[in-house]
Amino acid sequence: MNGLTVSHLRKCYGDLTAVEDLDLQVRRGEIFGLIGPNGAGKSTSMMMIIGLLKPDSGTISFDDQPFDIRSSEMRSRFGLVPQNLAIYPELTAIQNLRFFGRLNGLSGQKLNERIDFVLHITGLQDKANHKVDTFSGGMARRLNFGVALVHEPEFVVLDEPTVGIDPQSRTNLLDGIRELKKRGAGVLYASHYMEEVEAICDRVAIMDHGRLLKEGTLDELLDRNQAELAIDVESLPDDVATKLREIAEIETNPAGKIRIQVSHSLHHRDDSNHLRSVFEILDQAGIPLENVTSQQTSLETLFLKLTGRKLRD
Repeated sequence: MNGLTVSHLRKCYGDLTAVEDLDLQVRRGEIFGLIGPNGAGKSTSMMMIIGLLKPDSGTISFDDQPFDIRSSEMRSRFGLVPQNLAIYPELTAIQNLRFFGRLNGLSGQKLNERIDFVLHITGLQDKANHKVDTFSGGMARRLNFGVALVHEPEFVVLDEPTVGIDPQSRTNLLDGIRELKKRGAGVLYASHYMEEVEAICDRVAIMDHGRLLKEGTLDELLDRNQAELAIDVESLPDDVATKLREIAEIETNPAGKIRIQVSHSLHHRDDSNHLRSVFEILDQAGIPLENVTSQQTSLETLFLKLTGRKLRD
């Protein structure tokens, strides 16, 4: 298969298993989204894929060739956009691009052409000769993206590339990622912004506790005929809560109300019966409804359903 193949990848730190039995395939010409809560193992996985961290077991290959970080030819086929800025603030944009281009073996006319391309795709033409320490956060993020592209990699790994930037810079970066796909590069994209993942990714994998929970296209992951109904009540006696937990999920919402969540579909008889049963149980117990809302299943609702709503540090 042309592209990246990860098989049975595993990484431990003492008694902590950061990544366990990870399998991924990212084809050329596709954007693959990797999402998960803090501590899910995303960054560890990407550091192993790019060769900056040695896995305890498992294999990584590109175009059916084992990935070897010691090979300059193999390294040149990859680009990395880390979450933390990896550019030199005392240098100008052009000087940064020239440095990273030469580091990857470019020189002469080819290097100049690639610098021009990156300045164009990042919208930094007017800032080419300005030092990075004068840049706004969004401009620095765009250059951080650009230095990973200067050597024209065949595969690009992006770790939270749009953290804390303005909407214009975010739009520019997402357009740049789409351009990579158009040019045939494979892209592994990790983000906490679900709307970004839904907007640009061809396939998505959800990770938690080092394991892959679910993977597929958005159509495969999300049933567009499925909806989530949320019913808020002031309080819920234990015996009523026990009955409801057999057919629904119960939690406390941000407003301090008890929230009962039911997945339902107009095309599934069991779902309709569950929904009717929830209302009958509440009615028989004489519990008034504070609020009822319904929304179509989204990547965010699926993500929360699989990984839970508990806060992560």
